Amino acid sequence: MNDLLTTIARALVTKPEEVKVNQIDKGHTIVFELSVAPEDMGKVIGKGGKRAQAIRNVMKAKYLREGKRVVVDIVE
Repeated sequence: MNDLLTTIARALVTKPEEVKVNQIDKGHTIVFELSVAPEDMGKVIGKGGKRAQAIRNVMKAKYLREGKRVVVDIVE
């Protein structure tokens, strides 16, 4: 289920082998913890957090039909 998030993150970073996604199911909420290399953190977040927000919107749209709430956390 987290293949989409992994694919998006790997396309943005310079060290794609360090991209890790941890999925936590909490009832109707799915929490994705995205971890990237420290030097790639800015590339994933983007200027003003615009890339991070776009990633969150794509993930929310994917799970909207299933009636699930999605949270994407970018962690170190």
